[in-house]
Amino acid sequence: MLLAADDGLNLYMLISNSTYLALGLVALWGLYCIVVIWTRVSNKRFKNEAAQDAFLDEVDPALRSGDFETAAMLCEGDSRAIPQMLELAIANRELGYGRVRQVVLDRFQRDVLSDLEYRLSWVSTVIKSAPMIGLFGTVFGMMGAFKTLATAESVEPSALAGDIQVALVTTASGLAIAIPLMIIVANINIKISKMEDLVGTGLTRSFSALKEGMQREG
Repeated sequence: MLLAADDGLNLYMLISNSTYLALGLVALWGLYCIVVIWTRVSNKRFKNEAAQDAFLDEVDPALRSGDFETAAMLCEGDSRAIPQMLELAIANRELGYGRVRQVVLDRFQRDVLSDLEYRLSWVSTVIKSAPMIGLFGTVFGMMGAFKTLATAESVEPSALAGDIQVALVTTASGLAIAIPLMIIVANINIKISKMEDLVGTGLTRSFSALKEGMQREG
C-alpha cells in the first residue's frame, strides 16, 4: 500500500511539474514570437512619415530622371521595406511598369506581411493554449484533491493544500500568459496597420516617379 501511494505521489508530481513546464515553454515561445514581430515591424518601416518623405525626396529626383543607378545606390543596404521594394523594382524594370508593380506588391505581401501573419498565428495559438493547459492543471489538481478525500479516513487541510495549489496556480498562470499577450497583439496589429498605410503611401509616390523615369529611359 505504501509503495502504491509513493508511486501515485511520484506520478502526481511528474504531471504537476510537466504542467508547469508546458506553461513555461508556451510563455517563452509566445514572448519570442512577440519580440521577433516587434523587431521586424520596427526594421521594415520608417520611424514616421516625415522620415519616409525625407528619404523619398532624395530618391525621387533620380527615379524621375531615369538615373536608376543612383537611385539603387541610395536604396542599397537599407533593410526597410520601401528601399528594398524600390531596389527590386529598379532591378526588374525591364519587365515593364505594370509587371514590376505587381512583382513589388507580391514580394511585400509574401516577404513582409505573410511572415508577420505567420508569427502572429503562433502567438494566437499560445493565447488559446495557455488557458487550456492551465485548465488541465486545474482539473488534475481537483482530481487529486477528491482522491485524497476519498481514500483517507480523516483528511487534514495540509493534505489537500498541494492539490488545490496546483489547481489554482496553473489556472492563474495560464491567464497570466494569455491576457498580456492579447493586449500586446492588439498593439502590434495597430503597428502593422500603420506600417501598411505608410508603406502604401510611399510606394504609390515611388511608383509614380519610377514610371516617369522608365518612360524617359524607354
